[in-house]
Amino acid sequence: MIETIVLDVGETITRDDRYWTSWADWLDVPRHTLSALVGAVVARGDDNAEALRLVRPGIDIAAEYHARESAGHGEHLDESDLYDDVRPALSALRRAGVRVIIAGNQTSRAAELLRDLDLPADLIVTSGEWGVAKPQPEFFQRVLEVAQAAPNATVYVGDHPANDVFPAKAAGLRVAHLRRGPWGHLWADDPEVVGAADWRLDSLTQLAEIVKD
Repeated sequence: MIETIVLDVGETITRDDRYWTSWADWLDVPRHTLSALVGAVVARGDDNAEALRLVRPGIDIAAEYHARESAGHGEHLDESDLYDDVRPALSALRRAGVRVIIAGNQTSRAAELLRDLDLPADLIVTSGEWGVAKPQPEFFQRVLEVAQAAPNATVYVGDHPANDVFPAKAAGLRVAHLRRGPWGHLWADDPEVVGAADWRLDSLTQLAEIVKD
């Protein structure tokens, strides 16, 4: 029986469109150029941040992030950044008596913005608040601590094989791979991803069926 569902953030509950367009505008490069570079690094299996380093070699991403914040061009999230299935799916899980947690690799500021959206979740937390990020095993240890359920009664939902699927599985959690965003689509049929995932989803609304099984 599934007692807790834990969801990734980027390209699981939120679109990354705003994130990348804001970086393109800040670095003064065409949005399509940066988007194409993100696709290229995804195809290579590299971290998304490598796209920024291709645009500006040697960039200090943390320093640029703080510069953006100081200039009034920092992080922003609102209802339009959520995928359409998020609220219906999370609400259905809550009605079913499932504990719902949102936990991903985001900043502390992103956590505040997500909580301001008043999502139907029991807990929203990010790597910036925990001080440890995926795919480190310590991140998933923290997930299990807040899940308040055994590993085999906890499902981690995400799009990213290296950050979500494989490390969550290694931590003993059950895993749902979501075909959403560049990583989710590109690696959807990879044999290792298929073998590691307990479920493969096209929509978060399918989580209600997992809970019933």
